[in-house]
Amino acid sequence: MQLFHRVSQRFATSTLAAAILMASYAPNVVAAEGISDNEIRIGYLADMSGVYRDPIGPLGEDAINMAIEDIGGSVNGANIVVFSADDRNSPDVGSSVVREWIDERNVDMVTGLVASSVTLAAVGLLEEADKLGLVNGAVSSAITNEHCSPNHIHWVYDTWAMSNGTAKAITDEGHKNWYLLSADYSFGHALEADVTRVVTENGGTIVGSARHPFPSSDFSSFMLQAQASGADVIALNNAGGDTINAVQTAGEFGITQAGQVLAGMVLFSTDIRSIGLENAQGLQFTKAWYYDLNDETRAWAERFRERTGSMPTMVHAGLYSSTRHYLEAIKATGTDDTQTVRQQMGDTPVNDIFATGGHIREDGRMVHDMYLVEVKTPEESQDEDDLFHVVRTIPSEEAFRPLSESVCPLVSS
Repeated sequence: MQLFHRVSQRFATSTLAAAILMASYAPNVVAAEGISDNEIRIGYLADMSGVYRDPIGPLGEDAINMAIEDIGGSVNGANIVVFSADDRNSPDVGSSVVREWIDERNVDMVTGLVASSVTLAAVGLLEEADKLGLVNGAVSSAITNEHCSPNHIHWVYDTWAMSNGTAKAITDEGHKNWYLLSADYSFGHALEADVTRVVTENGGTIVGSARHPFPSSDFSSFMLQAQASGADVIALNNAGGDTINAVQTAGEFGITQAGQVLAGMVLFSTDIRSIGLENAQGLQFTKAWYYDLNDETRAWAERFRERTGSMPTMVHAGLYSSTRHYLEAIKATGTDDTQTVRQQMGDTPVNDIFATGGHIREDGRMVHDMYLVEVKTPEESQDEDDLFHVVRTIPSEEAFRPLSESVCPLVSS
């Protein structure tokens, strides 16, 4: 297991870190009432070295630690400990890590949870052990639909919301014939299904599709197939490095120059920087959060950049928001009991740098406004961080799957 995880207890200053460590080992520390082991133990499971490293990866732990620092470094006298691990985008590796955290480290909550295949394996273990999962990186809408449970919450986005925003907007513009290129695992399959639903519901047609291995570096044959289909739109139902490689290949083949629309379903600011505004300009896609939304988001993003050297992505903001909401619930209830904390989180609106008026539904979906954005041209951009402008805000009640369409057994009929 040493290959897969490391322990991190990094806080804002060395003084604070030292104080917490001293408290951990002081022989006469009085246990915080209702908090097991006098510690709140958080596991951060994410892709630290693969295709999702840049948009989520190691910097996600900084976002978690910012939330810990902002709540004061402890809760009701209990220390907060963070473990982190690289899941290598492998359900087997992720399951092994989570099982060890539960059995040997008595974690209270696991967050990050990036690849949908890893996430679905992990949340099953958390439910068995009655621990809590805060899903921030994974996108499959099945996580709070057929795979919902009382032991996990889906925070940032999902395939239903991402496809509903982007595919509907592009179809409404008159681009009716779609070709779908999808990552061949649970996330890509879910996104493919959701894009198909949105396109057909809005009068469009799926004229062809293909699935590529995850991850992939060579998209030449897939892009040639998509180009030959004659589709108005080529939808990229993938993320991270796969999306970057696909967009760059499309540019090499002159696909958009020839008139086909390239639709990225899950894109991060880090992806746009890698692609470059010259190639990415005009791309429309849906985001859960953007650091340039308002004064509060900009201020938090600047703190994050001062700490990490990089502007945060929407998942980094979600990790901060969900971790802080979790810790606030423990503070309010005086316990780290999973179901008590889960109930408190659901009863408390989410109003922070990530969302205004957000709330957690009975299926575990945290619903909030989403944003349809467009990539700026190089001439419009004022600096390297000025990437998008908001085309429209998608209200929370429109952004996510309505409960009336849910198959989650937790939803009241």
